[in-house]
Amino acid sequence: MLSGSDERRTMITDQTTPKTIDEYIASFPQDVQEILEKIRMTIRNAAPDAKETIKYQMPTFTLKGNLVHFAAFKMHIGFYPTPSGIEEFDKELSVYKGGKGSARFPLDKPIPYDLISRIVKFRVKENLERAEAKKKKK
Repeated sequence: MLSGSDERRTMITDQTTPKTIDEYIASFPQDVQEILEKIRMTIRNAAPDAKETIKYQMPTFTLKGNLVHFAAFKMHIGFYPTPSGIEEFDKELSVYKGGKGSARFPLDKPIPYDLISRIVKFRVKENLERAEAKKKKK
């Protein structure tokens, strides 16, 4: 049985760690690329001020800290909005497998782009409020 990172590596044809989200997306088959690009645009629209990067070998959006990560696997898209993002949308995410800070969207089912957008907006608000509270403490 492959671990999550091993499973992901089998999907990356180049075996090198991507340096950009473009490189990451380009390493997958065309049908998966389209899904990843749509997720990327969904996140970008929900968090226009967020920055793109690669962390933990996954596409990551940051805004006053990590916002969300996502990754393609053989059978699903992993979406990682931190435990608070999962808890806030627990009822809607209950139909998907996942963990404390993750959700798995099966590739053979429609990807819930609207839900991803709402989770990202929640995470933006959460990160900005946390950053503001830190600033006030100083």
